[in-house]
Amino acid sequence: MSEATPATRPSHVLEDPSSRAVARVYAVAYLNGADAKGESGALEELTSFVEDVLAVQPEFSRLLTSQLTNRDEKLGVIERVVQPRASEFFSNFLRVLAEHERLELLPLISHIAQIEHEKRTGRRRVIVRSAVALSETQLSSIADRLNSALSFEPIVIPEVDESLLGGLVIQIGDTVFDSSLKSRLNSLQQSMRERYLHEIQSGRDRFSYSEGN
Repeated sequence: MSEATPATRPSHVLEDPSSRAVARVYAVAYLNGADAKGESGALEELTSFVEDVLAVQPEFSRLLTSQLTNRDEKLGVIERVVQPRASEFFSNFLRVLAEHERLELLPLISHIAQIEHEKRTGRRRVIVRSAVALSETQLSSIADRLNSALSFEPIVIPEVDESLLGGLVIQIGDTVFDSSLKSRLNSLQQSMRERYLHEIQSGRDRFSYSEGN
């Protein structure tokens, strides 16, 4: 077994449901604590640390988040490297994560914190999938239509899925609105199949009735 993936951890911690649940607890606590202390830049600091530090400095990321680095070593890294460059609020948050062996959840905590902040400010992410990349004009038009139809401000996130052939798939949370050409073709195929099977069964029923007479 690879030493980089301890047996007690899932191969991809970000996909583990229990990890997501734990990360959400920390994300909500981070936002609540920031609000209580008036730390208006807390979310930006968290996001920047994950995207501009951990993501671009893999060696430092491994040192800080790997299970191969013990808790005291991680606390030492936070004190020497992070604390002089970060706010006291953020530094304390990292210490709490280090003490509870949760620093590897930082990317997931950041992601969940961003989504939670969006909800609190009346916004939600709306994924718009299309077969080809949409123009800025098309995206603006879609955003306007969504804005008038929804009870919240949509944050449109475009994605390209060539398998759709045409049309759009709009996803809000776990709800999917599928108007793609692929979906319509699949529905047509299913409808034709059901009709074909119905005709076969009707023919059998007529044949059986004639036999009985």
